[in-house]
Amino acid sequence: MPTKTTTTLLLAALLLPLGSSAASRDELLGQYALSARAASPAFSGFSAARGEKLHVTKFAGGKAETPACTSCHADSPLSAGRTPAGKSIDALAVSLTPTRYTDPAKVEKWFKRNCHDVLGRECTPLEKGDWLSYMISQ
Repeated sequence: MPTKTTTTLLLAALLLPLGSSAASRDELLGQYALSARAASPAFSGFSAARGEKLHVTKFAGGKAETPACTSCHADSPLSAGRTPAGKSIDALAVSLTPTRYTDPAKVEKWFKRNCHDVLGRECTPLEKGDWLSYMISQ
């Protein structure tokens, strides 16, 4: 029969990955905030509403076949998307895909690729933070 200490340690071990995921996202947002503040002293925080607008807006600067994030990702972050080649993309919402946005290198890789495809340039730290805030809120 497990002791109270063993049960407590087991519960802590089970919860640790969840806490570290949130910490990784918080660290990313913290880094984006530092960069956004350096770019604009008027920076006052990220906005999930601006992130949503970024997600659904069609832009002319990137590739013609990907004018918006929704070209591959669904209009709703709660729905799966599809690549131009037809491969399924998991939902972007953290509530449905809790392991998303926990690996900073992977997040940056996809921001770099997708921002160039959609916007024709790198996303600013403000755009990254806003968009990520939107996905975390979903």
